[in-house]
Amino acid sequence: MGTLLTAFAGVLLLAVLLSSLAHRTILSTAALFLVAGFLLGDGALGVVSLRPGDDLVGTLAELALFTVLFTDGMRVGWAELRSAWRLPGRALGWGLPLTLGITAVGAHYLLGLGWIESLLIGAILAPTDPVFAAALVGNEKVPPRLRQLLNVESGVNDGLALPFVILFLAIASGSEDLHLGALGLELGLGIVIGVAVPWAAIKLEQTRWFSASTQYEPLNALAIGLLVLALGKATHGNLFLAAFSAGITVATFGPRQRESFEHFGELIAEVFKLAALLVFGALITPALLGSVGWRGWLFAVLALVLARPVAIWLSFLRSGLSVREQAAVAWFGPKGFASVVYGLLVLGSGIAAAQQVFQIVAVTIVLSILLHSSTDIVVARGFDDEREVPAWYGAARRLRKAERGEAAP
Repeated sequence: MGTLLTAFAGVLLLAVLLSSLAHRTILSTAALFLVAGFLLGDGALGVVSLRPGDDLVGTLAELALFTVLFTDGMRVGWAELRSAWRLPGRALGWGLPLTLGITAVGAHYLLGLGWIESLLIGAILAPTDPVFAAALVGNEKVPPRLRQLLNVESGVNDGLALPFVILFLAIASGSEDLHLGALGLELGLGIVIGVAVPWAAIKLEQTRWFSASTQYEPLNALAIGLLVLALGKATHGNLFLAAFSAGITVATFGPRQRESFEHFGELIAEVFKLAALLVFGALITPALLGSVGWRGWLFAVLALVLARPVAIWLSFLRSGLSVREQAAVAWFGPKGFASVVYGLLVLGSGIAAAQQVFQIVAVTIVLSILLHSSTDIVVARGFDDEREVPAWYGAARRLRKAERGEAAP
């Protein structure tokens, strides 16, 4: 534990010192932690020794995904979902299941896996992560609707893919262990806890007896998240659906709590993400990368350059997006943090095909992180044209800056 903490602290400090450079070049913080984990792990230097069944791996994966889903949910309150649903709705309603299905077909016919294991791989690799396309999402020259589409889609699809991962994992564990009633109760209880706890907490603060001070206000949402986690653990409700539901509920009923927690919450989620990537990298060895064979690497390439692009092309027919925008959405479906944690969950599940599923998922994620996080700035520069940005965009922000006497960007 001490060695891992020291390694994480050192890599985190290095990432902070290089973060400005990373924003301007193809250098990626995510790739840095992944590569550092690989080099420090048993596959190279052996400084950090981890096994898939270690309690630390499972606990970190659980906490990290809970934190990320909670903060993801806060980005997409009900108002945002209603006002920005047209394009993200296509990506989620059509793109997500199509990507899952096309990926599963590839896994079945190319790798020879059973349909349940293939569908499980499809569900794990269906979610996307904008962290590995930060230069695209954060570039104001990129059309606002495109950035909004990628943000909303990636914020919601982790939670939407989760029930499929749980279902296919339960089926793969053996029909004698599958109780759909118990599974449905677990999922339903998670949603109830995720909605009821933050709603009650926010309503309680709005009464005349309670009020959070400015100093403690950022801790309000943190306390809500911890309470949801504790109740989910105690009642065996699904923690991840509880986290995602809680984030959406806070964003919907507590805009002030959401705003005060936003920066703090994103920092916490980022720390957990980077820690999980370091651990994930430490579990990857040269033997693992070679064990999938050429079929496994071919599947990984096709999952990135075929499954998502075809699904997005079909989903956005007659959508009004330009060819350039569609191409950017199709390419920037990086297999990110949720896929990492879902892969770790499968690895610790004990199903017969756990090792094979993890190996296939691992090489796909590694390839995605390296490719997507190093091409985001290149694609973003392709939108660096005033004609791509509506004249009205940014006008309000420029007016506010002018009123404060600040120089226009």
